[in-house]
Amino acid sequence: KIDVIQGVGSFDDKTHIKIENAEGETQTIEAKNIIIATGSKPSNLPFIDLDKERVITSTEALKLKEIPKHMIVIGGGVIGLELGQVYKRLGSEVSVVEFMDSIIPTMDSALARELTKVLKKQGVKFYVKHKVKAVERKGDEVIVKADDKKDNEVELKGDYCLVSVGRRPFTDGLNAEAAGVELDDKGRVKVNDHLQTNTANIYAIGDVVRGAMLAHKAEEEGTFVAETIAGQKPHIDYNLIPGVVYTWPEVAAVGKTEEELKEAGVKYKEGKFPMRALGRSRASGDIDGFVKILADEKTDEVLGVHMIGARTADLIAEAVTAMEFRASAEDISRMSHAHPTFAEAVKEAALAATDNRPLHI
Repeated sequence: KIDVIQGVGSFDDKTHIKIENAEGETQTIEAKNIIIATGSKPSNLPFIDLDKERVITSTEALKLKEIPKHMIVIGGGVIGLELGQVYKRLGSEVSVVEFMDSIIPTMDSALARELTKVLKKQGVKFYVKHKVKAVERKGDEVIVKADDKKDNEVELKGDYCLVSVGRRPFTDGLNAEAAGVELDDKGRVKVNDHLQTNTANIYAIGDVVRGAMLAHKAEEEGTFVAETIAGQKPHIDYNLIPGVVYTWPEVAAVGKTEEELKEAGVKYKEGKFPMRALGRSRASGDIDGFVKILADEKTDEVLGVHMIGARTADLIAEAVTAMEFRASAEDISRMSHAHPTFAEAVKEAALAATDNRPLHI
């Protein structure tokens, strides 16, 4: 029972939306409640000219007509690594230039170290602590210039450059001011804890509001707003929304990182189990990676789970479930896990966090 209208929408006022279709025809619709869900688009650095042919974003990287000989990826975050590895598998030489001192800088540093090691083994080259200062195209060649940590200039030459420096909220042309909707200094729609804007009948969800830019986070928020409008009292625990990097091996995490716990002064214990000690991993040849569980030193409550390996995008759901019910590491360690499965690594890591007693190492 949903009417779908194709076109570009913008606010006329807080209850009216103007929609212009591909032919330039416009219509105006009226609504009691409105949800802004316009998502995000790739960010750029101010000095880079995105020609969308050789100097590209993730959008163009999904529809290239040829396999690059050498793809230079600016940004060692999730999207840059996922797409970079895709082209590495297809035969491209891939170089990743990252400003921070490690890739996937928002995730637990142990995951970054392991993923770096695995991708290097696959032939990806990394230039961390490198500040890009120029991107120039000459015909079919792209030249990237960056300064390393000692301020020495490094020059990379390739036939494609993927600019992957994050994403920004897509509020261009929304005409939010006509509805009285406020944006913050990053262009995001301001919302309260109920995902309601300062205009009471207008809500916003997903990449266009604060928080992680994740499809499943947006999905939870969409459900949350629909239930709120219907008079229910829903809840989202943002600490328990998992993050996944779809490289191979996959990287997945939920809860607090070790760095966050240290910064907050929380005393914790760690349980870690290597994938190479699992029967399933050895049988399939997927021996890279580990599962790491961080639990409160006194209460044993699981505070964070960080994993890298085969199928960890699926395995992380077990950690989310356990943490939703405030499980202890010992709770997980006492649950039967089928053998041989990748999920056994979660049980083993929980055993390691419970008096350091994993069974298979």
